[in-house]
Amino acid sequence: MDKNYLSEPLARAQGFYFYDMKTDYNAWFCYTLVFNSTEHKGTLNIMGADLMMEPTRDLSVVGGTGDFFMARGIATFVTDIFQGAKYFRVKMDIKLYECY
Repeated sequence: MDKNYLSEPLARAQGFYFYDMKTDYNAWFCYTLVFNSTEHKGTLNIMGADLMMEPTRDLSVVGGTGDFFMARGIATFVTDIFQGAKYFRVKMDIKLYECY
């Protein structure tokens, strides 16, 4: 895995986030990672609070489709680049658990 923004994407995120405090950069995320590669097909649904000033944050994996049918787990965020409210990039480490 490299940090080159021109590298081949594994998935795309579609959903929303909004800032929920005036004094700190905290956000609430609700989005779907859509995988369409030769390695994986399907989606992962992720939601939760992102306390952006913390070194790591855990968000919930609450579902999925395709290769990730009924997925449950944790997505750990680490801020890679942060430029105020206009731009940020996070690294995600996703751990899925068998629930059935």
